[in-house]
Amino acid sequence: MPASLCLIIATFLWGSSFIALKYAIAVYDPALVIFLRMLTTLVLSLCLWRYVIRFEYLKGDWKYLLGMSLAEPCLYFLFEGHAMEYTSASQAGVIVSCLPIIVALMAFFMLKEYISKAIVIGFTLCIGGSILLTLLSPNTDQAPNPLLGNFLELMAMVCAAFYTISIKHLANRYSPLTLIALQGISGSVFFAPFLFFIDLPSENQHDLAALMSILYLGSCVTLGGYGMYNYAIGKVSVLTAAAYSNLIPIFTLILSAIILGEVLDFWQWVSIFIVFAGVMISQRHQELVVDIPLNEAGDDPINSADTSHLKSVPDANESKG
Repeated sequence: MPASLCLIIATFLWGSSFIALKYAIAVYDPALVIFLRMLTTLVLSLCLWRYVIRFEYLKGDWKYLLGMSLAEPCLYFLFEGHAMEYTSASQAGVIVSCLPIIVALMAFFMLKEYISKAIVIGFTLCIGGSILLTLLSPNTDQAPNPLLGNFLELMAMVCAAFYTISIKHLANRYSPLTLIALQGISGSVFFAPFLFFIDLPSENQHDLAALMSILYLGSCVTLGGYGMYNYAIGKVSVLTAAAYSNLIPIFTLILSAIILGEVLDFWQWVSIFIVFAGVMISQRHQELVVDIPLNEAGDDPINSADTSHLKSVPDANESKG
């Protein structure tokens, strides 16, 4: 499948995950929801074992595999699961708009990828818009404490950005299902001890819609969404892949209005517009044309042997994100 189509499907599934998560944690404790979600992913991955074992381990990969697993699903789902207790699905979707900016900053410090003033301006607008959205959002049944919920969601985005950087390093040697199976194992082991500290539901406390939501999260969202994303990120730059996360809040807002009946007021829409403006400005760095002067010998540095000073600038076919 084309990488762009995989990324669109992945962002739609992730956008819908906020709705499903809202249904699930309304009945069950977030720790139980996430454990059952990761257990579902693990069981389905074991059913596809012959695809899971397709990988080529290189010395030192354990650091990236461990960091990836700790960032997502462990810390990411811990932050996001509790964030949905305090904020609405639509507001959480808007916070996701900051992901491309955070990925760009991490790519600059960890991968030495190209970054511009547009990234800095866009990052400032995104964070400012997210803070404004939080301060202007009233406490409602869907968002009893948006300040705490949006902060936790932002921390989840930091984890997601680190996950993206790690996947980029591993995607060429590990199949998407290998990485997903590792997430299923690490997530199940990480969240299993939490079950000893929560009240487990009795037989008559179960809800079919909540259970179906958990099954959807573990199968379609984690196995399908992450599978599509892990496949695509091996074919495009991390900045291009992260740019598609701008579609997540759009899908979330649409689905929140249709399924949950959430309504945003005028000033909340203004805050959302500021966030999207920051995202759009930040994406301009992918369209910049870098004029590189000739070296002292008069040679074109791109064609010369010494290219160590050049950073990662997106290719022409990736310039539109």
